[in-house]
Amino acid sequence: FRGTGQRGQSAKPCSGWLFTASIHAFAQSALEHSRATLNSAQMNHGMHFIRRLMLVLSTCLLPAVAQAQEITVFAAASLRTALDEVIDAWHSTNATPVVMSYAGSSSLARQIEIGAPADVFISANQLWMDHLQSEELLVEGTRVDLLGNSLVLIAAAGTPEASLEAALKSGLSTAPLAMGLVNAVPAGLYGKSALSHLGLWSRVAPNVAQVDNVRAALALVALGEASLGVVYATDALADPRVSVIAKFPQDTHPKITYPIAQIRGSAAPSVSEFHQFLTGPLAKQIFLRHGFTDPNSAE
Repeated sequence: FRGTGQRGQSAKPCSGWLFTASIHAFAQSALEHSRATLNSAQMNHGMHFIRRLMLVLSTCLLPAVAQAQEITVFAAASLRTALDEVIDAWHSTNATPVVMSYAGSSSLARQIEIGAPADVFISANQLWMDHLQSEELLVEGTRVDLLGNSLVLIAAAGTPEASLEAALKSGLSTAPLAMGLVNAVPAGLYGKSALSHLGLWSRVAPNVAQVDNVRAALALVALGEASLGVVYATDALADPRVSVIAKFPQDTHPKITYPIAQIRGSAAPSVSEFHQFLTGPLAKQIFLRHGFTDPNSAE
């Protein structure tokens, strides 16, 4: 994943973690390839060893002072544009630096699970927050539903609106349909659910280009590498190179909700204050202006 500090600055803590995460990915891949020759006990022992190694390496690589002073936020990629503005608002009145890491919720949750130095996590669905809660990695009482969103079909800017079926039928003749990973990334999960509900998944599945987060799907359409994309309404608003050509009915997929929570073990002294700021009225005003919705309002 990519980490950024105060808008454009590299995030040293996340850079260190990127190294350890790469080691983890390599070691886990090796174990997976060896699954056929390893029994269950050996596989479990191997994974426990990897997790211990990651914790040791991250402790060695991350400066203790930086960890204590900075607030590290792991956030779903679809939040980038709005959340960057929210962080600017925080920095206008608070000197505590915030280090942002945007990626697919699935990737971020897995990194937190193996010890990544996150103070706050914002997921694009309940599934990955549920997973971390089941592992007892959340600070009790800090999990709340922060935002809502909707799902849309996009094409190049200027493309006329059409029904979902007509757009998918005509738009996939020359280029693929861009989606987040349909078995892991929230936008991909929502998209597959909606297309399946509408009876369209089997028709489009062979033409789907899966990517590791929804902003990558947006970029494929914006760059002309994909003719269509399934993204959130807020993503479409963030890039003038694309247009919404159809909207997915809310009842075709699970409700899109962004839960937020603090991560256990945080050493950042201002994390509770920052959490309150993100759930407060000023942040809400910014999020709503970028097209997000209040998850607690009547639909």
